[in-house]
Amino acid sequence: MSKKIIFSGIGLLILVGVVVFVFSNSNVSGFETLKNYEGDMSIYKSGSCGCCGVYVNYFQRKGNNDVKIINLESLSGVKAKYGIPSALESCHTTIIGDYFIEGHIPLEAIEKLMQEKPDIKGIAMPGMPSGSPGMPGEKKGDFVIYAVNHDGSYKEWMRI
Repeated sequence: MSKKIIFSGIGLLILVGVVVFVFSNSNVSGFETLKNYEGDMSIYKSGSCGCCGVYVNYFQRKGNNDVKIINLESLSGVKAKYGIPSALESCHTTIIGDYFIEGHIPLEAIEKLMQEKPDIKGIAMPGMPSGSPGMPGEKKGDFVIYAVNHDGSYKEWMRI
C-alpha cells in the first residue's frame, strides 16, 4: 500500500510540474488584437540603439513576434513619410497597417489603437521616458500618448 501512495504522489507532482511549466511558458499576453494581427508590422530603428533593441524584444515577447525589424542609418525619411510631427519624435517608429506608433509606447496603448481603429495617422509618445518599455529607470508620472490627426495636428489621446 505504501508503494502505491508513493507512486501516486510522484505522479501527482509530475502532473503539477507539467501544468506549471505549460502555463508559465504560454504566450498569453492580454494583447490579443495585437497578437492575432496578420497584416504588415515593422519596427524601424537604428542598429546601434540599445533601447530600441530592448523595445523590440518587449514587442515580440508580449505583443507579436511576427514584426519585421528594419535597421536604418537614419530614421528621418521614415518619420517624414508617415508625417510624424518633429515635436513628437522618438528613437524608433513602428508601423502597423495604416498606423504609425512612435516611440516607447506601452502595448496597452497599441492594443487600444487596434481595437478602436480611430481615424488618425498614428500615436506617439515623444522622447524616451524613464521606465517606459525599452528604457531603464523608474516610471515617473504618467506616460502621455498623443493621437496624430491626418492634418498633422495632435492632441492627448491617453495616459498610462
